[in-house]
Amino acid sequence: MVSKKTVRKGLSSGKALTRSNGHGEAAGLDLGTSTVVTARKNGGGFRSAAELNAFIDLPPSRFTEQILDQNDIDYVRDGRRIVVYGNGAAKFANMFNAETRRPMRHGLVNATEPHAQKLLKVIVKKLLGGKASKGSLVCYSVPGAPFSAPTSLVYHEALMKQMLESLGYEAKSINEGLAVVFSELENENFSGIGISFGGGLTNVALAYLSVPVFSFAIEKGGDDIDEAVGKVTGETATRVRTIKEEGLDLNRRARTKIEGALQIYYQDLINTVVEGIEEALSRTDSMPKLDRPLPVVLAGGSALPKGFKLKFERALTAQKLPIPLAGVRLGKEPLTATARGALLAALYEN
Repeated sequence: MVSKKTVRKGLSSGKALTRSNGHGEAAGLDLGTSTVVTARKNGGGFRSAAELNAFIDLPPSRFTEQILDQNDIDYVRDGRRIVVYGNGAAKFANMFNAETRRPMRHGLVNATEPHAQKLLKVIVKKLLGGKASKGSLVCYSVPGAPFSAPTSLVYHEALMKQMLESLGYEAKSINEGLAVVFSELENENFSGIGISFGGGLTNVALAYLSVPVFSFAIEKGGDDIDEAVGKVTGETATRVRTIKEEGLDLNRRARTKIEGALQIYYQDLINTVVEGIEEALSRTDSMPKLDRPLPVVLAGGSALPKGFKLKFERALTAQKLPIPLAGVRLGKEPLTATARGALLAALYEN
């Protein structure tokens, strides 16, 4: 989990522009299915904040509200419900062996949750600090168009823009995979393949000199792995997620049924993404002439398990793609890469 007050140096090697006093503040916003992350300039570096993009219902009780207040756990009253949201939702789900619910699913607003937009706005407002100062700009991430529902992305993107504008921000969107390229590949002139392995989707973008050549989304991510493993092992997805985050090693022989299932579904995710890249390259008519091999950079929480990068590199090499690649690397800070790339885009918009 990203801390609420993380400070890092070296954003864009200090080359990014700073919005002038008359233009308000710039911010990057990663609207992830699993986690919402913001990034802002902080001197020569940046600061980030994150909240779990989830909630859980509790029975109405004044006593419960007092306990929540005493423990600094965020919640809202919604009719006769107490809705605990953000990082506190995971604590309650683990305590009661229950499942959290999500305002978003597969990278888009969750149409099956009637209060999804309201809760997402509450989370975003908390991270951005409420109403914006005049002229403040937020560059927010949107996924590539899912293969099964490409038109739903148009609706989602418009809703997120409206939500941010209602908080007083100027809002511009950026593709999530392209944001990874922006955050991680400045030294390569923003040329390469950026992949964000998120909770709801895996987003892929190939850019050359910052110009996107193609982008797409695979409807598989960390949530799908957790749910699939839960079904075959009889555990809740929340419990599987906890085990995974406590130190999954994809290089190690599985010691438990859950570890074995996690390894199987992670390999399936990797294979699906690599096949998607091969298919996208075969369909692309506007591929530029490359004067050097392109790097591949991995980001997102689902890319964090030990051994993931090595397994992905092996699968990519075995696919024998029609373009030269300069190897695979993990982003410097995988959990904040999309938000930092969106921030960089917002800074250059000035």
